[in-house]
Amino acid sequence: MHIQIFITGGTFDKEYNELNGELYFRDTHLKQMLEQSRSQLNIDIRSLMMIDSLEMTDQDREIILTHCQKSKSDRIVITHGTDTMVETARLLSSHIQDKTIILTGAMIPIVFGSSDGLFNMGAALAYVQTLGHGIYIAMNGQYFNWDNVRKNKAQGRFETIQEAQ
Repeated sequence: MHIQIFITGGTFDKEYNELNGELYFRDTHLKQMLEQSRSQLNIDIRSLMMIDSLEMTDQDREIILTHCQKSKSDRIVITHGTDTMVETARLLSSHIQDKTIILTGAMIPIVFGSSDGLFNMGAALAYVQTLGHGIYIAMNGQYFNWDNVRKNKAQGRFETIQEAQ
């Protein structure tokens, strides 16, 4: 099984500037994460952009869509900022039905050591291998259908919309 991973940025790949306290992007940490976890999966990694999802435009989402459509793999994981994952998933779901696509990210940057990103990526890789075709979000050890999930900012986790009501 071949898995395509598309990198788009988000908190997952942010760095910390110790001089001014700001978060910024340099490069993805995914290759090191996969080496550290001793992954033996057949994975192709491609960086599409390195931006905060709050700054993601419709054009950026179109780039993600185009790459997903053109990918020869029907198993795709996308690292994405948590604030607008659902918006990107919505676009993908309206154009792609014959692939399994998992969006995942982190609430805390990987470089902080206490990040949830490694766990979320591991779960996303497991889910992309086992779930049927569709668009999903993998966070907090769970997978969610893209149209029944939201980020609970007060609790710092993702939850199904039905549970939240």
